[in-house]
Amino acid sequence: MDREAYRNCSSLVKIPRQTYEQFWSSHFVDYIDKELSYSKFFKKYLFPNHPCMFSRRFTEDWKCRKQWVTEEGKPHFQKLLQEFDETPVPVANCNAKEYNANPKQVMPFKEFVHYWKEYIQNGHSSPKGCLYLKDWHMSRDFPEHNVYTTPVYFSSDWLNEYWDTLEVDDYRFVYMGPKGSWTPFHADVFRSYSWSANICGRKKWLLYPPGQEDFLRDTHGNLPYDVTSAELKDRGLFPHSEEACQPLEIIQEAGEIIFVPSGWHHQVYNLEDTISINHNWLNGCNIDIMWQFLQNELSSVQKEIDEWRNTMDSWHQHCQVIMKACSGIDYGEFASFLKIIADNRMTFLNACSSGDSSEYSRHLSETLTTLGPYHAAFDLQRVAHIIECLLCNEDFKRLDRSTLTLQPETMLQQIRDTIQSTRGQHLLYQE
Repeated sequence: MDREAYRNCSSLVKIPRQTYEQFWSSHFVDYIDKELSYSKFFKKYLFPNHPCMFSRRFTEDWKCRKQWVTEEGKPHFQKLLQEFDETPVPVANCNAKEYNANPKQVMPFKEFVHYWKEYIQNGHSSPKGCLYLKDWHMSRDFPEHNVYTTPVYFSSDWLNEYWDTLEVDDYRFVYMGPKGSWTPFHADVFRSYSWSANICGRKKWLLYPPGQEDFLRDTHGNLPYDVTSAELKDRGLFPHSEEACQPLEIIQEAGEIIFVPSGWHHQVYNLEDTISINHNWLNGCNIDIMWQFLQNELSSVQKEIDEWRNTMDSWHQHCQVIMKACSGIDYGEFASFLKIIADNRMTFLNACSSGDSSEYSRHLSETLTTLGPYHAAFDLQRVAHIIECLLCNEDFKRLDRSTLTLQPETMLQQIRDTIQSTRGQHLLYQE
């Protein structure tokens, strides 16, 4: 991040984002075919939450595009089997519906490839249905493979930074599916960003800007499983569906990378036999969206079990437990998440200020070094803003402070001291 980008956004408490009407009237999805500075991507797409597509030139050096794909542009089954063979992988059945999603099973990779080859030979049909290998943590399971490199535009990734620190999980996935496989209507975990690169094949994306999904809810408040279903025309079931905008339809070719902004609901189809790599990620630009999502999730849980509020011991604590079971995180872990992100950036800025090369090499990750001190300071200011929100939140106030790794007031002061010290060293722009 450069000085100008930092100066333009560092003082903002609420990030301005265009409404659907403003977005639609200004432009459709930009296609990026030339080198773009990180600061320009930040200002034009990341900060305002706009989708875009990167051309295949941004993936042309990836090993997976050379090793996993035949000269004809098809999945290279032989090479893939040599690499993954007996590896257990998650496979969804696109012809079955379970809780508005596709049920999954785990099978050996070679069994899925055997199915896929038969599916192709049978004219993309099988009595087993249309199976889709998805949400496979390939990078976690094979960290030595290094078959792709995360583009710098998507490198400010708090979500995977946090989970990598814990060494228990990640949000980096590989998808492999035959022509006709698809993913039902959804928004990404924690309302995160996502980027998705086609290693081979083609996809069709149907994208809805934030807020449009509410017009697509049924009379019970549930989102549709398939936004192309004729059911949505039934005003008795979906009373407001006609008020929703038409989706943004995007065709993604082999080698291209799509940036899906935070909170944009989408549905995706594989138009050919396709392999793709996807990351979910968060940072200072959309941490406020995650925080709002968590508040909404907790509110939904509280409404569901409200009748036991006065009779259940530790009712508020139970709400947090249920929320974590449903969403994957509770307020306590969210606070821990913020602490790790802040600690890493304070260490980075303190090392920058000291000029100690030994400290520099010990404490600076490659990503923080690449993005620079302005980005670290921006991140800290965004963390500080969310911590201030936590301190004003009644449900957060009810948490047992002794169980938290984050002590909010202390962390706020540390962040302020670090930024002030860094400015004093003339590493940051001063007003």
